[in-house]
Amino acid sequence: MPSVTSILKRLVLGRPFRSDKLGETLLPKRLALPIFASDPLYSVTYATQEILLILTLGGLTFLHLAPWVALAVVVLLTVVVLSYRQVVQAYPSGGGSYEVASRNLGRPAGLVVAGALLVDYILTVAVSVAAGVDNIISAIPELNPYRVAINLGFIVFLTAMNLRGVRESGRTFAIPTYAFVVGVLIMIVVGLARTLGGNPPVAESAALDIHPEQTGLTGLALAFLVLRAFSSGCTALTGAEAISNGVPAFRTPKGLNAARTMLAMGALSVTMFTGITALALISQVHFAENPCDLIGFPGNCETDAQRTVIAQVAAAVFGGDHTVFFYYLQAAAALILILAANTAFNGFPLLGSILAQDRFLPRQLHTRGDRLNFSNGIILLAAIAGLLIYAFDGSATRLIQLYIVGVFTSFTLCQAGMVRHWNRELATADTPAERRRIHRARVINAFGACFTGVVLVVVLITKFAHGAYLVVIAIPVLYGLMRAIHRHYDRVREELLPDADSSVPPSRVHALVLTSTLHKPTLRAIAFARATRPDTLTAITVNVDDADTHALRRQWEQHHVKAPLKVLESPYREITRPLVRYVKNLRRESPRDVVCVYIPEYVVGHWWENLLHNQSALRLKTRLLFEPGVMVVSVPWQLRSSARRVQQRLITSPGDVRRGIPQPPPPQRTTSE
Repeated sequence: MPSVTSILKRLVLGRPFRSDKLGETLLPKRLALPIFASDPLYSVTYATQEILLILTLGGLTFLHLAPWVALAVVVLLTVVVLSYRQVVQAYPSGGGSYEVASRNLGRPAGLVVAGALLVDYILTVAVSVAAGVDNIISAIPELNPYRVAINLGFIVFLTAMNLRGVRESGRTFAIPTYAFVVGVLIMIVVGLARTLGGNPPVAESAALDIHPEQTGLTGLALAFLVLRAFSSGCTALTGAEAISNGVPAFRTPKGLNAARTMLAMGALSVTMFTGITALALISQVHFAENPCDLIGFPGNCETDAQRTVIAQVAAAVFGGDHTVFFYYLQAAAALILILAANTAFNGFPLLGSILAQDRFLPRQLHTRGDRLNFSNGIILLAAIAGLLIYAFDGSATRLIQLYIVGVFTSFTLCQAGMVRHWNRELATADTPAERRRIHRARVINAFGACFTGVVLVVVLITKFAHGAYLVVIAIPVLYGLMRAIHRHYDRVREELLPDADSSVPPSRVHALVLTSTLHKPTLRAIAFARATRPDTLTAITVNVDDADTHALRRQWEQHHVKAPLKVLESPYREITRPLVRYVKNLRRESPRDVVCVYIPEYVVGHWWENLLHNQSALRLKTRLLFEPGVMVVSVPWQLRSSARRVQQRLITSPGDVRRGIPQPPPPQRTTSE
């Protein structure tokens, strides 16, 4: 029977894909949109909420500024979408902001962008899952005590789905994404139609007042509040760059398909964000970070959570919180919020793979798994995001304060890099039409760089004390770590370059066979050592018990073993140290000689058998591997328990032939004469 681990792996991941099937995993635009654009699409569900939350810190008086703050967010989102449409066509290899900054601004700028994006992707998973669970709790408040456990469960689910492959996860996530978009658009149409018909929706919190944290705000204080609201509303832009990192996953023509997908994402995001913000203001949604700040809040403000803005708007538009459309939109919003983390589950492994290929991250992140995805990056992302969820108690409001610093760092440096890119292109442009096109593109990117740079400064100032300082620390730490990894790989590569001495053979080879008992594994190791024709061959044992050593000597003489037996004395009953000392002495006497140590080892079939065997051999190998001029050779002896494991691997599953999985050769029959 196949092992339990193998069965579980196949149930979770499915059958493995051959490397030549990579082209079959490429995405059409209809699947690429929910995979790479679910993050900016779901961001609209809480971008409005964050704007209202900040403005009400000064009381309900300042809610009249919300439309202007939302307009600034829409302008910025439009500029970023137009800018990144140019990025995906100019750099279709999938490096995105990292590649643009590295090529045009230098490697240090590229690593800053990479560090910012890695932090952003991790926070995308944590924030999106936490916000999705908030919507679930808005519909079912009794789940509030289990918030962290539910968050972690969804992260495990997302990890499993993404380990199955990009295309398969896209099919899974497409329906909830499109269901959410349709639900929000229906809500916007119905809500605006009711308003035009003279029956505007009224939110459940419309009659509630709010205790302002700050009163009498004017001048610079008021400007700071508005800027902070704007920076919080800029969460609507998170994930906008993910398509630029995922261009290789598109079908050809990759750059054009990615640009069209980004345009569709931008149009949907602007429409939904504008509509939700308008309905929230029409229905007079009042939202506070602490429900106890709401005057007249029904229920226990210490334990009960306030419904999210989109939940209040949906209840107001559709006629209550027990209607079918309300539950439909809440379920769709919760799903899209949670599944929006899929944007990061695709972007983080791709970026990690590129950085690993450039030797700025461990090479394991460039390895594809059974389903032709970068499974190591997926698992690493899930583990770090899970730790963040646990550390911040699954609070989306607390996590979101860390969120957009990394986003706008990459936006700003990417757009600045694109300006330099167009400057070079302009120098080689031949026709007036091409020069006009480049001038137009350069203006868009220059405006985007200035705009996002200003937003980055605003975000740093307004959110630094609220948690953004952690990201300001994390990005330089990641930068230093990536530089250190790159220096290590460079040192190793230089150290391993062939030189004149690399091909010079050793003067002599001394073969040592580690011996404790005369049995079949020992005799096999001696036979194998003799077959390599060393200059000297010695069986070596350590005397930790006189009776056992004398018995070994007698057996050696009785079996006429064709190798001398060398006994090392060990008055303190140590095994490893006398052997290492003996090997060092051999090397000291003849530095140009090589010592080859053959170690018989048992191959076992159960994990617990490893605890009973091979421990001395493992310690000795660990010590000898650090000795120059010493080779360590393991000579395996398969115990009967290991044979059963081999048979388990040879057993095939139903459907393996149809799936193209190679079959083991049939057993050979023996006939007696």
